[in-house]
Amino acid sequence: MALRVVLAEDNYLVREGASALLATADDAAVEKLAPDAVLTDIRMPPSHTDEGIRAALQIRRDHPATGVVVLSQYAEGDYAYALLANGAAGLAYLLKERVANLEEIVHALQTVAAGGSVLDPRVVEELVAARHAAEGSPLAQLTDREREVLAQMAQGKNNAGIARSLFLSERAIEKHINALFHKLGLSEETDVHRRVMAVLAFLRDAP
Repeated sequence: MALRVVLAEDNYLVREGASALLATADDAAVEKLAPDAVLTDIRMPPSHTDEGIRAALQIRRDHPATGVVVLSQYAEGDYAYALLANGAAGLAYLLKERVANLEEIVHALQTVAAGGSVLDPRVVEELVAARHAAEGSPLAQLTDREREVLAQMAQGKNNAGIARSLFLSERAIEKHINALFHKLGLSEETDVHRRVMAVLAFLRDAP
């Protein structure tokens, strides 16, 4: 079944290029109505501020079955917070300069259409930095080592990659990750989005 996608991008070249690329995907088609997913920029007319973020939130509120991929050149904590403060389900935030190929966009669209989430590691870093700076941040509960592990997670590394970077065993990394999940109040269920949720947990108590 084709994936119905709506594009919202104020840059003509980017809009037409994305449309042409999506049209070549095996299971993706660009349509105007009843989309499974929306691909949007952040800064859109008329004010070129946060129209894309506000549109994404309204779409998710009014049409919860429609996923939204925000594709932007800005990795700003305020934008990410506004987009993800109430949860990451059905949402993705990708950076234009870091999207290397069509497959990444198609994968993100498929993921949000299925209710999942995708975040660029640089966006995750911005969220971590913003919460670490905030008074009363849940990060205060973490040990120095747990914060190091979380910082590595924010870079998109898996457990093996974190273990190599910190010169620890994978078993030790698993223990640290489970500990920080527990301190941040995350459930113990297996979930491919738990790393994203670890960051979103910081946002729950945001002023």
